[in-house]
Amino acid sequence: MPDHKVRIKLKSYDYRALDQAAAYIVESAESTGAAVAGPVPLPTHIKKFCVNRSTFINKDSREEFEVRTHKRIIDILEPTPKTIDSLTRLNLPAGINIEIKM
Repeated sequence: MPDHKVRIKLKSYDYRALDQAAAYIVESAESTGAAVAGPVPLPTHIKKFCVNRSTFINKDSREEFEVRTHKRIIDILEPTPKTIDSLTRLNLPAGINIEIKM
């Protein structure tokens, strides 16, 4: 299977937990003998919200909030059955969205 690869997309609001999870995935994939490309950081998606502090008198006074979504991609080249088995048994911390494409 020369063109077979597994792509893992990770998303999280906390970049520290995301980097730890990516390091854990790379370590577990390399321990099973697969070649790993990544983690590749993707652009951070920033969603901004502007909210009025007061609706009547102080209408010009506003408060701004933002939510940052950090993303990483990991490609596992030439995965073995042992690699795929270890990927299905991942124990990642809460708050990390993982998407695996084979």
